[in-house]
Amino acid sequence: MFCQLHLDKRVPTGARFDGGSSNGGENQELLGHLLLTQTDKIHRHKWRQPVASVLELGGVKITKEEIVRDDPTNNVPDTIFSELGMQLHNRDQHPIGILKNAIYDYFDTNYPNKFDKFDYLFPLVSVKQNFDDVLVPADHVSRSYNDTYYVDSQTVLRCHTSAHQAELLRKGHSTFLVTGDVYHRDSIDSTHYLVFHQMEGVRVFSPDDWVGSGADATSYAAGDLKKCLEGLALHLIGAVEMCWVDTYFPFTNPSFELEIYFQEKWMEVLGCCVTEQEILKRSGRKDNVAWAFGLGLERLAMVLFDIPDIRLFWSTDERFTSQFSKGQLGVKFKPFSKYPPCYKDMSFWISDSFTENNLCEVVRGIAGDLVEEVKLIDNFTNKKGMTSHCYRIAYRSMQRSLTDEEINDLQWKVRDQVESKLNVVLR
Repeated sequence: MFCQLHLDKRVPTGARFDGGSSNGGENQELLGHLLLTQTDKIHRHKWRQPVASVLELGGVKITKEEIVRDDPTNNVPDTIFSELGMQLHNRDQHPIGILKNAIYDYFDTNYPNKFDKFDYLFPLVSVKQNFDDVLVPADHVSRSYNDTYYVDSQTVLRCHTSAHQAELLRKGHSTFLVTGDVYHRDSIDSTHYLVFHQMEGVRVFSPDDWVGSGADATSYAAGDLKKCLEGLALHLIGAVEMCWVDTYFPFTNPSFELEIYFQEKWMEVLGCCVTEQEILKRSGRKDNVAWAFGLGLERLAMVLFDIPDIRLFWSTDERFTSQFSKGQLGVKFKPFSKYPPCYKDMSFWISDSFTENNLCEVVRGIAGDLVEEVKLIDNFTNKKGMTSHCYRIAYRSMQRSLTDEEINDLQWKVRDQVESKLNVVLR
């Protein structure tokens, strides 16, 4: 059963989205010029500390010093580097990898030998790749330092796997899937994390495909897109009620979201669209039409595996990792943590420059994955026009009980850093 709705969100479809030649050659070619630039800059910058750590991702070596640096245009926290090499989507016995492989199985079965897979593309991309190539407006909020991790003024940790779309189209790929880790400065709660995983699918059609079908190019692509994704939802979840929602994304026309009725509520599964013609034109495909979809793997995996907290995906605790096996989609997670949360409140007068994302970055930088949630519980403005916010911070470990002394130490450090870094006045 289907329903049809309309929704105008005005955010980039890739902002919440995300296989690949596993060889490093593609990655080296995509980013060779960037790494040469970074190497030159190493000798010109004063780093936070000398770090010997080196990661090799898809054949490209990168040091922590190239990601985290003392540079006024850099807002990448130390914690990011450790996440770069995790490659959860390429682990066959991890929920994210299991889900990715199940999606691959669907496309391999229904579109044999059609979709190229890219899941080792390097996450360091240029501002042009991340925003300009997918027509994100120059003044769009997603470009701000409040939302995006900038390595320098022209280099970011990709916010979406759409950052590779134009490059792959220019290289001649016309039907492909891109899976990878993406990065976003965000709130702290059970469903948001500074890094998550997306899969993007793209399919390009030529006039020979739609001529004679009785439909115009856009209608033909939209119909094929919906048929493809309805089949994917059926493959992953089974027979469920589905709903197509008309929406708006800046670099698409038209755009849709697929929702399913699951566990007695409607859930957004993915965003999709007919690609804006300008993107195809820039890649030398002015006579073609294409569709694209973006799927957040964590969101769907949390539902399919009954995983209650996004932090668990990054756990190395055997009580978590041992519950999942290759090819076993939808095995229900059995909770092992009964440790209670500890709540600490903090009130302060904010300044005009204050943002909640900056607050969450400070808290996460001190407490790491021990912080479960940062929630605004009260705010008011006094007669002098000063605005006060009160936030409740929930601390909880997945592996052990936290002591009062430990929590108090973290909270005092948070208070000190919030006041010194965010230009607020504690109450």
